[in-house]
Amino acid sequence: MGGSGFIGRHLVRNLIAKGATVRVAVRDPEDARYLMTMGDVGQVVAFAVNVRDEATLEAAVNGAQAVVNLVGVLSERGPQNFQSLHTQGAVNVAKAAAAAGVHSLVHISAVGANAGSASRYAQTKIAGETAVKSEFPNAIIIRPSVVFGPEDGFFNLFAGLARFTYFLPVFRCPAFPRVTFFRDGKAFKIDFYGDGGTKFQPVYVGDVAAAICTVIDKKSAKGQVYELGGPVVYSSVDIMKLILKNIGRKRILLPIPFWYLKVVGWLLQKFPAPLLTYDQVMQLKVDNIVSSKAKTLADLGINATPVEAILPKYLARFKKAGY
Repeated sequence: MGGSGFIGRHLVRNLIAKGATVRVAVRDPEDARYLMTMGDVGQVVAFAVNVRDEATLEAAVNGAQAVVNLVGVLSERGPQNFQSLHTQGAVNVAKAAAAAGVHSLVHISAVGANAGSASRYAQTKIAGETAVKSEFPNAIIIRPSVVFGPEDGFFNLFAGLARFTYFLPVFRCPAFPRVTFFRDGKAFKIDFYGDGGTKFQPVYVGDVAAAICTVIDKKSAKGQVYELGGPVVYSSVDIMKLILKNIGRKRILLPIPFWYLKVVGWLLQKFPAPLLTYDQVMQLKVDNIVSSKAKTLADLGINATPVEAILPKYLARFKKAGY
């Protein structure tokens, strides 16, 4: 489910390499036509599926050995809302998989899924996990942190902004800068960023796809929860510096306090394709990093790929001419 998306296309490529026949369940099969060229004739088949429609789900999973649910949205729009996709849609997929006698069900959630979160995204993600487990007890839950790769909507977004603006935002900074006097050999020092803002642990999309392929056939993974993150935790200010370094540009790193973020998010969510929503601001209130007690990529025998190994390759298009 959701096979034509960012993670989905990498997963399809990995499954094809293993010789699997893949059914790509999407709302519009035309969106998945490009995936059909990845394998042999008939190896990739597109199915018209709506996770809110149980009849279409039954047809898609009938006879399948494994089902992977990648469906999710970052912002709500009409019937494509958090509740209908993350929770009710997840229940529908789990029911269909159980009824079809599917061997493995892999449900993709997110780091930060929490019933006590102020974000509806996080609330519905954990509700979806719970509902899936009730219908398919051996379901495998995977919670990635921010996923990066050539088509990502995170590093590409801010690198693109740097081409047109003179600043990049640093999220969740102190409302007032901290001023210290006569420290570290300086008369005074102004700290605008505090602890650097919200922390992230970006995970490479190829590692996420590899993890999904691994747990599908791994008996010890049944019923387990895995949190996937990269080898390094970055603060918001670190992320922005990393982007600027890779695109060869200098920009002002603008500290954005949380209260201001809420106002901006509330205003921007009124647009058809918002860059930021109020709910996303609520997510930024909490660090997006893997729990110290969670099962991770290492438990699946996968070495996490560093951001620095991949980022320069696909951010090169944002460099200034001649850099």
